[in-house]
Amino acid sequence: MDIPGLSMRMAQTNLLSDVGTAMLAKSMDQAESVSAAMTEMLDASAMELSVNPGIGANIDISV
Repeated sequence: MDIPGLSMRMAQTNLLSDVGTAMLAKSMDQAESVSAAMTEMLDASAMELSVNPGIGANIDISV
């Protein structure tokens, strides 16, 4: 039985698991900031419609 080799493989597996968890946390943080920015942008466009309700309501098309 190769105890040192087994120990190194277990340590490597733990490291890979920790790195994966850290990358997932960063991805979740980035997704949260993007969704917050999109929500803010949508709120800004809703505010524009409340100030100028006629903008974008009619389209003039001539053929």
